[in-house]
Amino acid sequence: MASLTLNNVKKRFGHIEVLKGIDIAIDDGDFLVLVGPSGCGKSTLLNMIAGLDSISDGQVSIGDVVINDLHPADRDIAWCFSHTRCIPT
Repeated sequence: MASLTLNNVKKRFGHIEVLKGIDIAIDDGDFLVLVGPSGCGKSTLLNMIAGLDSISDGQVSIGDVVINDLHPADRDIAWCFSHTRCIPT
């Protein structure tokens, strides 16, 4: 494991800025939960960290390595959606 750092990370779709300067520092062994309403940018942020979506501005680092332009397969990270399953009683 290594630390994950986001410095002033932004995401734009055309002229619309949807993520506006995200700063996060997660140390090795830390745990982070992203909570927010639908459409607030949680999945967009995770996609950018995973390399599935481009970063418009800012810097994402794993350890001391900037991964902005690193291919997703070379990042050695993954994420999955969480789903709530309701079981009738």
